[in-house]
Amino acid sequence: MPTHASTPGPRGVAPSTRDRILDAAAAIMRRDGLVRATTKEIAREAGCSEALLYKHFPDKRDIFVRVLTERSPRLDAARELPGTGTVTGNLERLVADLLAFYEQGFPIAASLFSSTELLAAHREAMAVRGAGPHGPSRLLAHYLGQEVRLGRLPDLDTDAIARLLTGAALHEAFLSAYAGEPIPEPSAFARRLVSALDLPRIEGAESR
Repeated sequence: MPTHASTPGPRGVAPSTRDRILDAAAAIMRRDGLVRATTKEIAREAGCSEALLYKHFPDKRDIFVRVLTERSPRLDAARELPGTGTVTGNLERLVADLLAFYEQGFPIAASLFSSTELLAAHREAMAVRGAGPHGPSRLLAHYLGQEVRLGRLPDLDTDAIARLLTGAALHEAFLSAYAGEPIPEPSAFARRLVSALDLPRIEGAESR
């Protein structure tokens, strides 16, 4: 998609200015949308000047990317899970992470489509960083591919499965944003999605 709030420091130590700016930007973007999250508003929310904001971030696009990467639920468990636990359990965890990621990111990302110029600028900025909306699906496909190579799954169309699960998570996040309510019981929904796939498993392979 746990939410990435400001990185906790030693007890009693206030968050850094950079963390305050990212926390403020994330709050405004989720509440008011990306277009209305001006650097002036972000600085005001963070309790700092715009000049100080620009000492930490070159522009609003960079703040947006940092919010998505540093203030969104993590998806990198896909790199750590191959060969551990069970494939079913791992997929349920990854889909639950996707639900949280899209639920929090959808209200922000949807704002991009309000302006063709903003969307083009964002697309360019993400391309420079080697990132983009394809990332979550590719991470999931990579995980499944690793499990195939480890012999815990038979040969499957891992890309298609990853797209199905990613698309379902994104659709649920859209419904949540439209209703103005959180996704109900995301862990249970993740189990339903994975169960519906009815993935074939190699007998005894998951216990290795």
